[in-house]
Parts: sequence; C-alpha cells; structure tokens
Amino acid sequence: MIGQSRPNDDDPVDLDMVIIGAGLSGIGAACHMTMDRPERTYVILEARADLGGTWDLFRYPGIRSDSDMFTFGYSFRPWAGHRTIADGSDILDYLRDTAAEYGVAERIRYGHKVIGASWDSSTARWDVTAIRAADGAVVYFRCRWLSACAGYYDHDNGHRPSFEGENTFDGTMVTPQFWPTDLDWSGKKVVVIGSGATAITLVPNLARDAEHVTMLQRTPTYIVSVPAVDPFSERITALLSPQLGRKILFWKYVVGNVVSYELSKKFPAISRWLIRRDTVKRLGPDYPVDVDFAPPYDPWDQRVCVVPDGDLFDCIESGKADIVTDSVGCFEATGVRTESGRLIEADIVVSATGLTMLPIGGIELTVDGEKVDLPDTVVFKGMMLSGVPNFNLVMGYTNNSWTLKADLVSARIAAMLDHLSDRDVDYVVPIKPSVSIGSAFVDLKSGYVQRAVEAFPRQGDRTPWRLHQNYLRDLKMFRSELDEETELLFGKRITSISSPLASVPAPSTPRKGHSHA
Repeated sequence: MIGQSRPNDDDPVDLDMVIIGAGLSGIGAACHMTMDRPERTYVILEARADLGGTWDLFRYPGIRSDSDMFTFGYSFRPWAGHRTIADGSDILDYLRDTAAEYGVAERIRYGHKVIGASWDSSTARWDVTAIRAADGAVVYFRCRWLSACAGYYDHDNGHRPSFEGENTFDGTMVTPQFWPTDLDWSGKKVVVIGSGATAITLVPNLARDAEHVTMLQRTPTYIVSVPAVDPFSERITALLSPQLGRKILFWKYVVGNVVSYELSKKFPAISRWLIRRDTVKRLGPDYPVDVDFAPPYDPWDQRVCVVPDGDLFDCIESGKADIVTDSVGCFEATGVRTESGRLIEADIVVSATGLTMLPIGGIELTVDGEKVDLPDTVVFKGMMLSGVPNFNLVMGYTNNSWTLKADLVSARIAAMLDHLSDRDVDYVVPIKPSVSIGSAFVDLKSGYVQRAVEAFPRQGDRTPWRLHQNYLRDLKMFRSELDEETELLFGKRITSISSPLASVPAPSTPRKGHSHA
C-alpha cells in the first residue's frame, strides 16, 4: 500500500481519510480535518497538476463566481474583499492562500487520478486505487474514511454537439472548457452558442476587443444584475471590526438568497415579473425582452444567472453585442446559419453548449466485493449514501453558494470521525430507507443535468433523505446529535467471510440507536 500525507512519501500507511479532489470542497474538507484534530492523517488525491478544481481548469476570458463571495468563501476564513462577484484568478489565489495557511498544500498528491475504491468490512477500511500520472503506475491508499470532493462535472469532457456543416467553416471553433491560450479575438466577429452562465460571462468580456459578439441561444435564461462591489460591505467593515462586518455580510446574503429562492418557487409569476421589469429598465422599452429574456420555465427550474453591474446589458445597449434567439441550422464557410435562415457572420465560434456531469468523478465503488450502483442508493442529508459505510460526497447547493453546503458536510464528517473514536466503533452506514424514492438529488431541469441525471443517487420524499436546497433548514438538521440519528447504523468490524452489512435490514420504522457490534 502506498500513501502518506506528504506528496513524496511512499511509505505504507493506514490513513484516517482520503480526500478525492483538491478543489473548493476538497481543500475545505482538509481544513476541517486540520482544525478538528490536527493529529489526524489524510491525503488529498488530485488528478490535475494544480489545486483549484474548476477554478484551475477553466481559463476562458472573464471566468468568475456565479454566487456572492460573502457566502462563497469558507466560514472559517471569510472572503476579505468587497467584490460581490469575484474573478476566477482571485478565487484561485484565495484557495491557494487557504491551503497554505492551514497546512493543506503539503498534503496534496498531484497527478493521482482515483479510479476505484473498495470497502472491506473485515478491516473496516477503504482501499483506494489511483493512477499516478508521472509514471503511469497504479498506486494504492488505505483509509478509514473516504471523502469524494470531485463535484459533479466531467473535467475531461464537455458537452459538444456536432453541427451540420461545421467542417466547412473557415474560421476557428473553440470550447470554453479547453480555451486556447493563444486565441486572439481582437477586431473579429465572434458567435457564442449558448445561453448559460459561461456564455453570459464570455459575451461582455469578448466584446471589449472583438468587432462584434453575437450570443446565439436556443432558449433564453433568467438574468439579473447585481452590484460588482457591495457598498454596504465597505461601510459595515469600516464601521465595525472586519470580523464582525464579515459575519453580518454572511448572514445578509444567506438570508437574502434563501428568501429570494423560496419566494421565487412559491410565487414564480411575481419573480418573473420582477426580473422582466429590471431587464426592461436596463435595455429600454423598445428592446424585444419577451423574445430574448423570457424563458419557457419558471425561475430556479434552472439556475438564475447573475451579471455584475449589468455588464451583459451594457454591451448589448452599446451595440458591441447582440442576442439572437434561434437554433443552429448549419455552418457555412463564413459563419452560422440559423434555422430561420439568418446568416451570422463569424471569424470565431465558441460552443458554450454546456458541461457533462459525472457523479463522484466516475469512481467505481465496491462494498465487500459488490459494486455500488449509484442510482440504487439514497442520499442521507445530501452527504452519505445508503449502504455505503464511512463514505461521504460533497454536493453544494444549486440555488446558493456551493461552499455553504460543503462547509456543513465537512464539519459534520469531522464530528462523525470523533464519534467513531469516542464510541470505539469502526464504521457508520446509512440504512436504506423505506420511503418513496424521488428524483435524483441534483434537481435542476437544465439540459446538462437531464442528460446525466439517471446516473446519480436518488433522494427520498422526506427529511433526512430529501434535499430542501435551504441552508437555514440544513443548518438545524446538521446540528442533531449523532446518537439520535436513527437512520445510521454504527458498528465494529467483524472478521468473517460474509459482510456484516449484508444482513442489515431496511426497517420500516428505524429504531433509535442502531448498532451492530
């Protein structure tokens, strides 16, 4: 077995935790481990050559957060700036500084792609298999707990549909996920295909130097403008101590985001009207808002996109960019012809057509030799899988900052490790509930979600198996005593041929204080 907390130490070791992924979630999980019990051993396995995950992978112009930074920053190390929406480079610097400050950076093993993990009940340990990029060797790590912090995007493959006639196009075609570092769009005509957060970010940033940018969208998206710099942030941190000011800002945005989302879901017509009113105010009464900015679905059925200081609206109003709501018909030598017959001339076409989803990084899990079929599992509190011991995944909110949920999960897992040690037990596993099984726990109706949703774990119809996408509600749920978690089975390892988990029933009414010893 190879593994250790330091990147260049190949001594065999039995670790407390293996963390998969050195992005926002993985670094946060490691920090919680360090803060809770510094003596714990862990390693972060990162397939790429640097930390940052999404913020290291994507290098397209203008990449930025799509959530406010006051809740996007870690709870234990609040964001220190005043910008509501931050550039990707600033977020990457923040992650690097956090990793260095908490001693996490030295625990990361880069170029280690995890391909599988196997739980053995006789040892109560995970055996994790990875491929080391430096020499192609297969290496192994053994741990007490496995934390999958790989998000739900496929970093190696984006969603790139084929377009009729694209081989006849004389210009350059690119995708945001693999942006060429030497691409020059100065003085050129650019077409961005897509209407999601990536396209909406690209258009104003490309428009600064391009001759003209057209966003060609099949379906509009809800777009709202937010201040790039929160004036309240500057005032409150000047008036009070920075620490107290950051705490006030955190709760301002937490409560504001939760209330906005809940009202949007309860009163979608009012939400649509408010968004439309703001768009008309930005673009003027003569703009065809109901053509380009009126989605055929309710707000938060898909993510609502934000633009800092209305930059997208500004570049449209200036004439540097426009939106065409139509479908791609075919490519021609000089550009893209829409299904309605309009030719949009282009030197560069950006296919911002979405991402590909991949649950837990595509890792194959087995429990006592049996492969874990993710759609057959049910998610417990959005962090553990039924029937899978000593394992958690981290999935942030779809309607709020990813970090809010990541922080809750990582803190809870650190407490759970304490609980195992204090109670002298070896494992904890959620018992598959006898509840109505609902949709996959990524519940957006976006195209990239619907294309892959069947491969994901499911959620139930009631707490704690149902995801409410509500931080305030989750905050209360995560504070429950572990001894009161009747849905969890705690036990000691049993050295026998059969798994001690195989005979665990799924009780119709969970009994308080399940144990298996």
